[in-house]
Amino acid sequence: MSRIRYIDHRALPARFAWLAGVVAVFLASACSAQSLSALAERGYHVLPLPQQVQLEPADLRFGPTFSVQNGAGAAGMEALASLREHLAERFHLSPAVSGGTVIRLELRPGAVTAGRTEDSDRAAIAEQAYSLVIGPSGVHLLANAPAGLFYAVQTLVQLLQWRNGGLWLPSGRITDWPDLHRRHIYWDDAHHLERLSELKRAVRQAAFFKINGFALKLEGHFQFASAPAVVEPYAMTPAEYQELTDYALRHEVQLIPFLDGPAHLAFLLKHPEYAPFRSFPDSNYELCAVNPGAVKLLSGMFQDLINANRGGRYVYLSTDEPYYIGLADSAHCQEKTAAAKAGSVGRLLAEFIGRVADPLHAQGRTVIFWGEYPLKPEDIAALPSHLVNGEVYGPRYDPVFRQRGIRQMLYTSTQGEERLFPNYFTMPNARLLHPAASQSERVSEGFREISSQPARGQAQLIGSVVAGWADAGLHPETFWLGYAAISAAAWQPGTPAVQESMTAFYRNFYGDGARNMSRVYQLLSQQARFYSDSWEWGPAARKPLFGDSDEIFHPRQPVKDQTLELPPVPAANLDLDLGDWNKANARRLELAAGFLGENDELLALLHENTASVAFNRYNLEVSISVASLCRQNLELLLDLGRISTQLQGARDAARNQKPREAVEALDRTLRLARGIQQRRNRTLRDTVSTWQKSWFPRTAAANGRTYLHELDDVKDHVPDRTVDMSYLVQRELALPMGRWVESLLNVRNAYAAAHALPGEPGAFQWLDLNVEAPKNAIPE
Repeated sequence: MSRIRYIDHRALPARFAWLAGVVAVFLASACSAQSLSALAERGYHVLPLPQQVQLEPADLRFGPTFSVQNGAGAAGMEALASLREHLAERFHLSPAVSGGTVIRLELRPGAVTAGRTEDSDRAAIAEQAYSLVIGPSGVHLLANAPAGLFYAVQTLVQLLQWRNGGLWLPSGRITDWPDLHRRHIYWDDAHHLERLSELKRAVRQAAFFKINGFALKLEGHFQFASAPAVVEPYAMTPAEYQELTDYALRHEVQLIPFLDGPAHLAFLLKHPEYAPFRSFPDSNYELCAVNPGAVKLLSGMFQDLINANRGGRYVYLSTDEPYYIGLADSAHCQEKTAAAKAGSVGRLLAEFIGRVADPLHAQGRTVIFWGEYPLKPEDIAALPSHLVNGEVYGPRYDPVFRQRGIRQMLYTSTQGEERLFPNYFTMPNARLLHPAASQSERVSEGFREISSQPARGQAQLIGSVVAGWADAGLHPETFWLGYAAISAAAWQPGTPAVQESMTAFYRNFYGDGARNMSRVYQLLSQQARFYSDSWEWGPAARKPLFGDSDEIFHPRQPVKDQTLELPPVPAANLDLDLGDWNKANARRLELAAGFLGENDELLALLHENTASVAFNRYNLEVSISVASLCRQNLELLLDLGRISTQLQGARDAARNQKPREAVEALDRTLRLARGIQQRRNRTLRDTVSTWQKSWFPRTAAANGRTYLHELDDVKDHVPDRTVDMSYLVQRELALPMGRWVESLLNVRNAYAAAHALPGEPGAFQWLDLNVEAPKNAIPE
């Protein structure tokens, strides 16, 4: 399950491609043209939107006191604990012994009948169904099972709204149930580790939006007993993992262990202890699928996780992007021979999946995998029927999976390769340095993917997966809009309009004090987009790649990274021609100036909201750090423009026989370079300080353990580039600014000496990440 899904599109007949496109466009237009829901018309916002809403004309004043009555079967339920917790935290209310607004919780099997659903598991749907009746006598929450009662509480809490000095609820009846009974999000802690308290907060936040699966990818951030070499300096203990599992269960959420295999295993195979299990000796990307020891190793790691996950029912075996399975042909990994014997590389993959998944299934676990390329329709029969496919693949595949008895999930993501912030909003090509052929808005695209996927009616669907990737180094706080608003489509597909879902998220996530949050997210999206768009691409110094999704490279191919061309250094007489540089960067600088003004607006809105929102202030702190990283990039670009201007000034002064003015212009240039470094360091320091409120430090050694820094041979993941968090400014560190300043300083001193002016002995350590200027630095 990578950020880019690789599918064998050649297997999709063209006659279906145009139809899928027409359907998608039609449904997108239909969704965007919808009017407000009945609740939104009355000023109430719930995410996901309930299935059936019948409102009375008058609203109900809630409180100022309330009491709780436990009806049949409701005593001691987690729903009651959640109700008390939310009312205390969000509204500062505690229940009275009696009187006030009465909230009655009742469990009665069979009491609530769910309507039509895509999911055919009616029993699972019924467990989550509930009714909520609000009227003069109070509030009545009724459900068939504990999960439904818990979801009734989340809806009630979201409905409560401050108005005219009091809390109000809409009078009427809500009858509600999910369209798909599994709604999972993928939480990626492969490249960092949240503190346990923060993971609990994330689980609780997911539950609030009726997300009931939390697939947690830890890689080396779990203390594996069976693979101790992979354990990183900060890693979750089995006891902590069980604690998080139990906490999630109390919130109707399954904490789901996640491991990759046979591919995406660089975190494991980079270690010398496990290198013999590679499919290719010179690549740490993929495990040898026919090596019994390799299968035993992966199975042992799964066992470590599920031993600390008592109460869990699911496991993710991410068979994502096994590009090279069946190609290895060496004494230590004879996959090619095994594939020929099996009949195809797809069947070889199916056999590997069965060897890992069957023992997990025997322990009561439902194994979710990715039934993708190189599997072909004719290979599906070789898969165990107990599997759940985490994605759908089109009309040639999905009916075959269904025939085999393999249920499926609808997959999408809230982020992919974006740096700093997801693409929640698009940006006109007129504002892009490198115009894009097409753009997508993550929430709209994801909501549409789940609501109108052609697999509805072809696959046996049971749920959805919304992923957010750590591969680009984002903070997961930036994913919540997508997690909540996209997952809502698996509860109530196709309605309301995406904009209403986003509004409901802003209100419920931040509280009534949030202001102009749609504009905040638009600005964050566009600032982050320009952050990436504002640089060019060139070769990087990191080790070259073993291969990609199409082939193994012979020889390896170099990776690319973002870069900028610095202004030219003047000749000894200070003469230079900046025409080409100025022309190549004119549009870049023009756009940067415009975005800097919008960054002012963004930071003002963020700081205003930090003072006014009721909940999730830390989320806004992270957003401020993102805006600051974007701002630092804009100021760097504009300072390069100022450097060009100063160099021109030095040239002109030299031509006019004004050597002192020429040297002063060069010194201003050097100060600009030093200022770039100091702002970079200060911004990085502040960002690290903010992010490490929720993360453990990324460090080479701690707790008696060391981190082995070895890059993936196939995937160029941004956070992997550095041990610490300096990956956030790694592209700047890769600029030859140090050599550039040294060259300019030499020219400056030689010119000054030739004109009997003082020299400048200062040094410039571009790679120094200290906030204060290093010793012997160029003076202000």
